[in-house]
Amino acid sequence: MRKVEVRIFTKDDMQKLGDLYHAVTSKNNTVFWWVGEEENWLNVFVAIESGQIIGKGQVGIITEIPPGSSQEHAHYIFINLKTLPQREDDYPLYDLLYECLLNRAYELKKTLPGSNRTMIAIGNQSTEEYNNNYFVSKGFVYWKSSYTMRRDLSKKIEESVLTASYRCLRGAMDSEESVDEYLKVDMEIWPEAPIGLKRLMDNRKNSSWTAFVVRENTTLVGSVMAWVDNDGDGIIEDLFVREPWRKQGIAKHLLSQALTYLKDHGCAFAELQVETANRSALSLYHAVGFKEVSEEVRYHREL
Repeated sequence: MRKVEVRIFTKDDMQKLGDLYHAVTSKNNTVFWWVGEEENWLNVFVAIESGQIIGKGQVGIITEIPPGSSQEHAHYIFINLKTLPQREDDYPLYDLLYECLLNRAYELKKTLPGSNRTMIAIGNQSTEEYNNNYFVSKGFVYWKSSYTMRRDLSKKIEESVLTASYRCLRGAMDSEESVDEYLKVDMEIWPEAPIGLKRLMDNRKNSSWTAFVVRENTTLVGSVMAWVDNDGDGIIEDLFVREPWRKQGIAKHLLSQALTYLKDHGCAFAELQVETANRSALSLYHAVGFKEVSEEVRYHREL
């Protein structure tokens, strides 16, 4: 291997990073993180050879468990490591980036509450065999899988009517109180992976972001988020209905509202992710026209 320099990403690397992105995503179905805002660049490392970016690594806190939560839940720091397609089996190159990512992950771990353990994880398409096998060699073990599901918005969206005791509102997280309420309910639904304030705020920065919430009187019983991604596709995330209110058509109504909203904003398709083991959610998404298009596998180990 020629001399390779690994360093933190800078603004001057943006064009070369674009070249890497197109090389990776044009030939393979792959999970490639974009670098985000400048404040995040301390978590991004590039490998440069002969003036070309041949690999990129990125690390970030995805799940932070609040103090006082059950000890069985863990913080999650994810990493994403990608190389040019012709270097996908170049494990010495992976090693150079992985060392930087691991050191940065330990720094990030120090910022998390010490009441719960911290895991480090990756998520790749199931077809990224060289990448997945590399992390297995580093002690990562299979954790879970999720499907990306896609829905053609040119097809009819069936209306789903709520019963009279419920009302659906759009854009209903405009105050500090409503955000706090949402985060509390989200923690109730997913105590092992709450969205947290930072990720919620990051989601809200996306183009045409909105949320639909269903209430019974003043009680929040269900919600879904929707926005338009950089490719012009609609994204649906964080669909939930609280346990006492399930099996009453609320989730289907929220989905129909989100799909109609995205169609009205010019999207040709809508996408969402769902764990492969979540049979009830899969059944719902199939019923409203979603189909599986890819599978992401996740591996983890304790940090």
